[in-house]
Amino acid sequence: MPERGKPSFHRYIGIDYSGAETPDSSLKGLRVYLGDRESLPVEIEPPPSPRKYWTRRGLAEWLAVRLSEDVPAIVGIDHGFSFPLRYFEVHWLEPSWPAFLDDFQQHWPTDKEHTYVDFVRDGLRGDGAARSGSARWRRITEKRAGAKSVFHFDVPGSVAKSTHAGLPWLRYLRNRLGERVHFWPFDGWEIPAGKSALVEVYPSLWSKSYPREGRTPDQHDAYVAAAWLRQVDTDGSLGKFLMPSMLPGEYPVAQVEGWILGVM
Repeated sequence: MPERGKPSFHRYIGIDYSGAETPDSSLKGLRVYLGDRESLPVEIEPPPSPRKYWTRRGLAEWLAVRLSEDVPAIVGIDHGFSFPLRYFEVHWLEPSWPAFLDDFQQHWPTDKEHTYVDFVRDGLRGDGAARSGSARWRRITEKRAGAKSVFHFDVPGSVAKSTHAGLPWLRYLRNRLGERVHFWPFDGWEIPAGKSALVEVYPSLWSKSYPREGRTPDQHDAYVAAAWLRQVDTDGSLGKFLMPSMLPGEYPVAQVEGWILGVM
């Protein structure tokens, strides 16, 4: 657990995700900001290539390299990391996050070439119909945050498409990095000292607290995610956010459903 007054991380990465098009499409809405203990976050451009913007595949590969380095980093990504407990019950799934990631990717192979999320939704790829959910199902953390369901597609402010596009890449990172990275809170509510961490964030919680300074909405969401992570780690308050207050029986549920860091 972070010690009050002593930062746990050296890098703070905020990602505004996008579920548009394919894993190899250049996406204007996919933005990355990185800061450190001494410096406010700045935008990170993708490695030089014919594509102007980040791709989901390129971002996952970049993160795998960054998180392999011996520099503790915390990465905030703004899509759902798991699904409501109701989904596990309806589909008779073991309440295990790693098993969920494997099962999801088998049915929603949105990390494969030339695959749009909508191709799976429309039955052209995978078997999304066998692993669907209802927009009425929400995780405990979504109810508290006032966030939309991870199954609420085709509405403004929805994270459904980015969640369904991003989950296979969390699986990719977990398979690549193993014990090097702590996936919070699935690997535990406390992040061991010296380890990098991936956390789910909801930039709307903080976006009005930081001046826009000419950034687009996508840029600003990535910026505030990195800036807030940096702020709470360096001011010693991160620990209280890593252990949100809830009823005792809700903790094991939230460890399956995931939690939005910053929601108390």
